Amino acid sequence: MSHTVNHLRKLRLQRSELAVPGSSPEMIDKAANSAADFVFLDIEDAVAPPDKERARKNIIQALNDIDWHAKGKTVSVRINGLDTHYMYRDVVDVMEQAGDRLDTILVPKVGVPADLYMVEAMVNQIEMARGYKTRVGLEALIETAL
Repeated sequence: MSHTVNHLRKLRLQRSELAVPGSSPEMIDKAANSAADFVFLDIEDAVAPPDKERARKNIIQALNDIDWHAKGKTVSVRINGLDTHYMYRDVVDVMEQAGDRLDTILVPKVGVPADLYMVEAMVNQIEMARGYKTRVGLEALIETAL
């Protein structure tokens, strides 16, 4: 996958970061108008299992309806962990329906380099299939000392 040449989005300031549960459209709207430079829309820890599908849909709608870049924001989505059955739909649905409006994906609980490679492979394939001109970056969240 590293042979693909796509251009990264312009780097933006990241002085402050705001985590927002995808299950709350009201909080997503507030985040869009906040002073934070970086907003991550969370489908993982901030969302209860019964609400994950609705949160994913809320996030896709917010990515498409809000011009995050015009508001000076870098926008990211924290997907569910690779060890869950939610992760696949998180990546596929968000990337296929709103990947051209997303700056990064936060990958939680990364344990080995192959974890990132797997997500990168999925993201790259969707970017190529959809003809996206810019790449979505990945950010690894290493949450356990090995």
